[in-house]
Amino acid sequence: MFEMFEYDFMQRAFVAGLFIAVLASISGTFIVLKRYSLMSETLAHSALVGVAVGLVAGYNPLWVAVVVAILSAWLIEYLRSSFSLYSDAILSIILSGSLALAVIIVSLGGAFNNSLFSYLFGSILSVTDEDVITIVIFGSLALALLLMFSKELYFIAYDEEVAQTSGIRVKLLNFLLVTVVAIIIALSIRVVGSLLIGALMVIPTAAALQYRVGFRNTMLISLFFALSSVIFGMTLSYYFSLPSGATIVLSVIAFFVISLVVNKK
Repeated sequence: MFEMFEYDFMQRAFVAGLFIAVLASISGTFIVLKRYSLMSETLAHSALVGVAVGLVAGYNPLWVAVVVAILSAWLIEYLRSSFSLYSDAILSIILSGSLALAVIIVSLGGAFNNSLFSYLFGSILSVTDEDVITIVIFGSLALALLLMFSKELYFIAYDEEVAQTSGIRVKLLNFLLVTVVAIIIALSIRVVGSLLIGALMVIPTAAALQYRVGFRNTMLISLFFALSSVIFGMTLSYYFSLPSGATIVLSVIAFFVISLVVNKK
């Protein structure tokens, strides 16, 4: 099993994959509790617009994706808090618009190539040292912010109105949460892919919630599922020549099914 670590690209892939698993599972806990599961898919498609712009204009797609994802997250939160619109309706509108815009930009620029394909479905084995350093640095900052305000964010997810009356700056923390999630998703699409990152962010938490063990333990179980899925998925991907991102997602779905069966009994 350990022979795959003789290759530098596998070492980079595991570092990036495990770090993304930590970020996705922890941030996903707050997203799922807020009933904002569609947020991950919406921001992933928004980040894809940034990737398309970067490829067409000749800029670094990762940095453009981060900027576009953050702007989209702020727009979503502004519309949710300022207008009488349902959250799922806003997310659906932004998701559809982002995907349409990405397709138009790519078709006009003729940039539908292997680079864009890798951002759609992930290409963890092609992650560079620069990608790993970027993911670790900015991912660590995002994780630190989540953990620093974890109690307040949980309170807001549990009951936003009570949190508001308790003196918590709900609007500011909501903007902070969506910004952090946007950064995590933009960093993750090179590893897992824009079409699959939502699964890695939502499914581990959904599986962990089946055990009904409280917020902290739910987060830890979600983290365990996400890390195990990356390890199993990467190992299966290496030995059976399977797409890494899709294999990771199928692994985490397997944990979800097991959790359903165990808790039903």
